[in-house]
Amino acid sequence: MLSRLPRPSHPDLLVGFETNDDAGVFRLSPELALVQTVDFFTPMVDDPYAFGQIAVANAVSDLYAMGARPLTGLNIVGFPVGDVPTEFLSEILRGGADKAAEAGVVVLGGHTVDDAEPKFGMAVTGLVHPDRVITNSGGKAGDRLVLTKPLGVGIISTALKRDRAPADLVARATATMAELNRAASEAMIEIGVHAATDVTGFGLLGHLLEMMRGSGTGARLEASRVPVFPEAVDLARQDVIPGGTRQNLSHVQPVLVPAPDLDPGLLAVLADAQTSGGLLMAVPPGHLEALHTALSSRGVTGHAIGELTEGDRLVVRP
Repeated sequence: MLSRLPRPSHPDLLVGFETNDDAGVFRLSPELALVQTVDFFTPMVDDPYAFGQIAVANAVSDLYAMGARPLTGLNIVGFPVGDVPTEFLSEILRGGADKAAEAGVVVLGGHTVDDAEPKFGMAVTGLVHPDRVITNSGGKAGDRLVLTKPLGVGIISTALKRDRAPADLVARATATMAELNRAASEAMIEIGVHAATDVTGFGLLGHLLEMMRGSGTGARLEASRVPVFPEAVDLARQDVIPGGTRQNLSHVQPVLVPAPDLDPGLLAVLADAQTSGGLLMAVPPGHLEALHTALSSRGVTGHAIGELTEGDRLVVRP
């Protein structure tokens, strides 16, 4: 669809939508660039406060993935006036405000419309040095791939809607989604990576495909090394799979080369549509150990899950 839109052209436009990157970047001066993104969606958990936290964590993650510092935010709200108690909306906004404060984001206001289903998100603006922007298209063959959060929250959210998700599993998934990617971003800025993106609606496989196409590479994943919620794999084996996850698998099919003995449930989780997922980083092999150390010192676990390769295939090994 984006290919049919006119391409904006401006000497100070550093990152547009050509490679489906996480945010747009516009240079203000030789030492300062503006970074902007927007995201909003329907609730994936029952707790409105947690939903507000997750939505804001998800929005600011786009800036963290590009090495930027988020500064301000504008709330975007759709709410069924008269059908849902306004206390529900108050809790959503309170959760969002608390998470924004944690991220150092000043909420300037926002806009609300009467909608049939609750929706919430945020437009976020931040800053970065023009020479230090991290995109999803700078990867090189041989780079190691590192992921910072477990996969499977989309499947777990679907299980919740079907009353098939235990409370403790929902609590763990919620905590993961509400966690900021700030510390992971600080680590990758300190060490230096070639490319990065956050894993959200297109799943790990879909966002990795964007990195591959932007970088002109292929990729190889070691599925057993990818962090996942084991319960999500079990649920996928029972066909508890959201429509977005199925679409993601279909999207990557032309380049996907899965091992014959790969667990179909695990493959579904690799394509699972995430909300506020972790950062996926392409790091030079010589910087891998330093990145792990920088992540660990900030309380973040980085999982080495594969590498970028020559060619254009996405190979997944067990």
